[in-house]
Amino acid sequence: MSVDREQVLRSAAALLTRKSTATMDEVARAAGISRATLHRQFAGRDALVRALEDLGIRACETALDRARLDEGPAEDALRRLIGGLEDAAPLLAFLVTENQLFEGDEQNEGWARLDTRIAALFRRGQEAGEFRIDLTPAWLTEALYGLVGSGAWAVQDGRVAAKDFTYMIAELLLGGARRRVEP
Repeated sequence: MSVDREQVLRSAAALLTRKSTATMDEVARAAGISRATLHRQFAGRDALVRALEDLGIRACETALDRARLDEGPAEDALRRLIGGLEDAAPLLAFLVTENQLFEGDEQNEGWARLDTRIAALFRRGQEAGEFRIDLTPAWLTEALYGLVGSGAWAVQDGRVAAKDFTYMIAELLLGGARRRVEP
């Protein structure tokens, strides 16, 4: 029987997002595979978390590419990006709260690539007069990660309809980021 590695990772992320102390046995059950099968795929929890990180970064980079961040108004590009991140949102919800990924010298370079590209979008919006200049692009990037993760949790728990994911995040983030013209 072939194991769908990505599905195992997505099941693990969904479980670990809500129960960070879940054991490898619980991860295996959530993924619908045996503990032995899980251990053949991932030597331990650290290997599992690193695989989740790689998958999450790749999914986010794909969303960034598809969002065409340099095309049109920054606000439109941001809406496209949020829509594109919906598929990666459950992974991001886990990853942005997993401290081990951001400690020590072995931080994945993918995070810096993501941060740079997203911050550049916010900077472009600031330079075009679309976004507030009193909030740094780095802060707006972190706010985006947080909102995407929170949106994933709310959809996963059934508190928010999946169809509202992009709209709610975009409206809340843009409502705070959008530059107001004083009369």
